[in-house]
Amino acid sequence: MLKVPTYSENKEEWLRQIALSINLMIDGQSNATGEVTLTANNTSTVVADLRVGINARIFLMPTTSNAAAAIGTTYISSTGKQTFTITHANNAQTDKTFKYAIIG
Repeated sequence: MLKVPTYSENKEEWLRQIALSINLMIDGQSNATGEVTLTANNTSTVVADLRVGINARIFLMPTTSNAAAAIGTTYISSTGKQTFTITHANNAQTDKTFKYAIIG
């Protein structure tokens, strides 16, 4: 994550960091992604992520074949401050891995 100096510390560096951040976002690099593996033998998985807010939207993308097979029964059941819960089928598979994106 970028450390952006305050305007009063260094005006030129502050402007450069803001421009870099905007350009990265334009290129699709918003630093709002992560990866999670669903908890085996359970019906939910709680993910702690500092970037999640109560009104955030979380989008899941399966990255393994078992995750892809589980997508029909897997959903975000709640979001809160710095956390979200994924509800899913209860089985012993340990490789149901998803990438996620946080919007909002």
